[in-house]
Amino acid sequence: MSSPSMPERGGPGLPQALRLVTEIPGPRSRALAARRSAAVARGVGATMPVYAYAAGGGILVDVDGNALIDFGSGIAVTGVGNAADEVVAAVREQVGRFTHTCFMVTPYEGYVAVCEALNRLTPGDHEKRSALFNSGAEAVENAVKIARSATGRDAVVVFEHAYHGRTNLTLAMTAKAMPYKAGFGPFAPEIHRMPLAYPYRWPTGPEHAGEQAATRVIEIIRDEIGAGAVAALVIEPIQGEGGFIVPGHGFLPRLAEFCAAEGILFVADEVQTGFARTGAMFACEHEGIVPDLIATAKGIAGGMPLSAVTGRAEIMDAPQVGGLGGTYGGNPVACAAALAAIELVESADLAGRARRIGELALPRLRALAARHDAVGDVRGRGAMLAVELVRGGGDDTPDPALTSAVAAACHRRGLIVLTAGTWNNVLRLLPPLVMPDELLLAGLDILSGAFAECAR
Repeated sequence: MSSPSMPERGGPGLPQALRLVTEIPGPRSRALAARRSAAVARGVGATMPVYAYAAGGGILVDVDGNALIDFGSGIAVTGVGNAADEVVAAVREQVGRFTHTCFMVTPYEGYVAVCEALNRLTPGDHEKRSALFNSGAEAVENAVKIARSATGRDAVVVFEHAYHGRTNLTLAMTAKAMPYKAGFGPFAPEIHRMPLAYPYRWPTGPEHAGEQAATRVIEIIRDEIGAGAVAALVIEPIQGEGGFIVPGHGFLPRLAEFCAAEGILFVADEVQTGFARTGAMFACEHEGIVPDLIATAKGIAGGMPLSAVTGRAEIMDAPQVGGLGGTYGGNPVACAAALAAIELVESADLAGRARRIGELALPRLRALAARHDAVGDVRGRGAMLAVELVRGGGDDTPDPALTSAVAAACHRRGLIVLTAGTWNNVLRLLPPLVMPDELLLAGLDILSGAFAECAR
């Protein structure tokens, strides 16, 4: 589908500017959509009506030649940018040597080097071990396996609005029924859901959310489950699909203290928040949390499929030899990409860049809230930001219809945005960390225009 006007490749060399040459979607995207409907299972959804051709920096070029501003990053995956030169070079070099041996059959240095990097970067100065997998769901599921093996306990505590994946166990851990859980049960047992410190919707006000929610969680664990039965408490330090909810102040530290006192493993699901996305290498660092286990994926490898569990050595070493692994886990090409992406995150100070994105975006989003009372809440950290939409006029009832309309208006104007939230009423913004300031501000202008259109 290429043409002389299309870029030869993606990566940071792509012009970093919005360019619309057809309506959205254009004719080539519409043709591909027709092919998709005849070939791809209906259950596989799509946010945007366009088909990608090339991407880099903060721009995605579709098959019709439209250059769109990317506030999605493939759901927080391409923090270092799509087709980053360093990642591409590392992948090419590794592919030229070998693409697969299975680490459990013939090991290779790349897997070991990624584990060494994770052991160094994750919070805490204790001795650590890591194991590599393919997806965020695999990482979370293996964290639960490891926790159960290490503690000899079965119960797992999770939270309202949580999203942990699409396997049977992680669907049991995930809160949202539609579209994730409906029709796919029965789910794995011994999963116990707790209230979350959701500041915007806490009944007695945001200033009380952290303390009161933590107290309630601890009471439920002690009285209804039994602390001695709980292997792990698994939580996203900032919830992802649940609506980018930043838990109330003090909630995470108090739960971590309780877990330590009761022999419960504190597991941080940093699949979406990790690798500088929130302005720190890992989101749990914002509140000084040192997890027993941390699950990572998404931003780890610049777009290649890779995930990991990292944790205290004695916990990680609890499962029997052969109890962890998988045919593709820690694929050598993905490991090469991860080493290049991690080096870029550190050398380019992408955590600092994420903070800069937040500094530029949050005032714009708060000004948007001041103009539109349908904006109930603006929240997030670094380059993980969200706007929650409600009916307005003093009514904080979620408004998924308006959210969908604003997202669609953004898409027509060339801005990729995602929605989220238990009630589908949250716009989430996840720009690549390498997005230039001018492009970020242009995207925020489009968002403002979309609100103005839909408000009318």
